[in-house]
Amino acid sequence: MRLSERKKIALVLSGGGIKAAAFHIGVCLALREKGFHFSPESPAENKEANHPLTFKIYVGSSAGSVISTFLAAGYSIDSIISAFMQGSGEDVPITKNSQKQSYLKPISYRDIFGLNVQLGYPTRLLSSFFKKKPVITGGLEVLLKRGFKVNGLFTTKNIEKYLRQHVLPENSFKSLASELYIVATQLNHSRKVVFGNFTETNKLKDIQYANYAPVSEAVAASASLPPFFSPYPITDRSGKEIYFFDGEIRDTLSTHVAADHGADLVISSYSIQPYHYNKDMGSLHEYGIPLIFNQALYQTVQQKIEKHIRHQQNTKSMIKAAEGYLRQSGVAEEHIEKLTEILVQRSGFNPNVEYIYIHPSPQDHEFFFYDHFSLNAKVLSAVVKTGFKSAINILRKYRI
Repeated sequence: MRLSERKKIALVLSGGGIKAAAFHIGVCLALREKGFHFSPESPAENKEANHPLTFKIYVGSSAGSVISTFLAAGYSIDSIISAFMQGSGEDVPITKNSQKQSYLKPISYRDIFGLNVQLGYPTRLLSSFFKKKPVITGGLEVLLKRGFKVNGLFTTKNIEKYLRQHVLPENSFKSLASELYIVATQLNHSRKVVFGNFTETNKLKDIQYANYAPVSEAVAASASLPPFFSPYPITDRSGKEIYFFDGEIRDTLSTHVAADHGADLVISSYSIQPYHYNKDMGSLHEYGIPLIFNQALYQTVQQKIEKHIRHQQNTKSMIKAAEGYLRQSGVAEEHIEKLTEILVQRSGFNPNVEYIYIHPSPQDHEFFFYDHFSLNAKVLSAVVKTGFKSAINILRKYRI
């Protein structure tokens, strides 16, 4: 089946800081070149709704939630690029067209990093560290737990403010031209939370579909990557304040959210790719703790992603094998359909959904070394190009 024959297309964007956001932009440029269309300005002006390659669902977590929000709100790829490039200090011409929301305010470091107020009083912080007696009753971990109680270096309140004041006129999920789902993780619970335009909040064992957050607050919660950003509080409808942090703590790719809401083509973009040894760069043990930590994190995340993809492939093969065996055995089609329905319900996987995963090449060692939180124009341009090339290479395998 051609991709253009799919009925409902979704784009899932993962996290990874500004680096991931730039990678997603490159992916979107490639998708546009291949004929895909993004959200119009509003539901009332949904002129491209019937186009076969229009994204109707966006799912975002962490940095991906920011780009997903821009797209779901109707901002063009060009306006998103201009906002980042202008924020980096580049002199980019502003091009306005007939769309009211075609212009995005430049995104600067100030809009991304808000200093945590706990760090605003270094004297008080140091005092609390050294005055506790006894200082430790155990090892180094006890020392850190008792003395270093800052919950994050920065806060995502500036991101929330930027979205609320400059991006989202109504700041509600129902006002968007496309379906948008933002994924966060509940800090004081083992639960993933998906924010969206739901009629009511639905609590399951390990996932909650919530309707009580404005879009800007949902994004701020999803983007609160520890230990860089402190957990973000959101008040639910009962008045209870609930803290959230990064949307990828439990699940790196929430592709199931798109499939659960009717998507039959899910395109997922993620920028995590561990370093593979390159003789020009050498071993990571020579580069210090930060890059070694990045490699450890990347390997952990990649393992989760590969396990997720492998599970999908195995489940799809199992269902198809069961259908084939029953047909060869002469079982009536109505029974085959019923069994398939049961397998889909029990596994939570629909074999009729096509999944496409876009990510950097393992051989692209330069991409690994790019800074995660840099607005440097040269770095952004290089990362965008990597996203574009990665998407083009993968999309070549499919009939559009």
